[in-house]
Amino acid sequence: MSNIKAIIPVAGIGSRLKPHTYSTPKVLLNVGGKPIIGHILDKLLEEDITSATFVIGHLGNMIKDYVKKSYPSIKADFVQQKEMEGLGHAIYTAIPTFDSNEIFIILGDTIFDVNLKKVFKEKQSSLGVKEVDDPSRFGVAIMKNGLINRLVEKPQTPVSKLALVGLYYISNTDSLVNSLNQLIKNDFRTKGELQLTDALQSMIESGNKITTFPVEGWYDCGKPETLLSTNKFLLDKKSTFNKYENVVINNPVFIADDAEISNSVIGPYATIDKGCKISECIIRNSIVGTNAHVSRYLLENSIIGNNSLIRGNYKRLNSGDSSEIDFY
Repeated sequence: MSNIKAIIPVAGIGSRLKPHTYSTPKVLLNVGGKPIIGHILDKLLEEDITSATFVIGHLGNMIKDYVKKSYPSIKADFVQQKEMEGLGHAIYTAIPTFDSNEIFIILGDTIFDVNLKKVFKEKQSSLGVKEVDDPSRFGVAIMKNGLINRLVEKPQTPVSKLALVGLYYISNTDSLVNSLNQLIKNDFRTKGELQLTDALQSMIESGNKITTFPVEGWYDCGKPETLLSTNKFLLDKKSTFNKYENVVINNPVFIADDAEISNSVIGPYATIDKGCKISECIIRNSIVGTNAHVSRYLLENSIIGNNSLIRGNYKRLNSGDSSEIDFY
């Protein structure tokens, strides 16, 4: 069992995934057969991390219920972030639950595939990075002699292509706490928010050595197109389904055990959640949420919310030669 405590901020509203996030927290959206947060917690358990603090906000009780029910082996603390003041503020909110000198911060909408054992073994603070073409959307790390010299939040002019991907291992929690306290005390903001990158920069300026580790397997779930691409990645790793009569399955797919499917073509890259009823459909590269009913419809590049009812119809055509007909 690891002495590392995970800190997972999940208070965000998930604006880019509306309308789904009006009624479901972003981290509970299904991707590849389970909620986003479920994939994260599976990875933490693989790394022997069994203690975690969840910084909750919007629909936080749903997250709390899911974690307690689905991951009883995790010692979970929950703290409320009452105002969305930035990632630095979210981690500051979690300080009362810090009970280890080592913490691992992971953003709640990021699924990652990286071996962390080597990172933790070094006992040196280290941030996960990936080289990107457009660093203006991220915090970036500027390196010097193998260590981070400077962190810049969403640079408008290119200073580094090493983007921070939302994985932060901190081996000296006290130093981070001091930096966060100063950040809050001085109300030091970048782009209007209390940034974690500013607290980490303060740690560096105080003499803390922070390095980086490469993260090639990094999958964002923050907007519809990235949620679907992450669904593809996860299904490529594992396809799960029962056999059905009069149903064609094009792997890879995830189909819940209790889903009812008839006279349909499912996949590739379709996730069909618990309680779904699907009839006379073609569904590919799509996610269909819990208890959704879909009939007589072709779904592609789609996300269907929980308890939705989608009904289509078939058309009779009598078209002449060289016709071109588009239905919208």
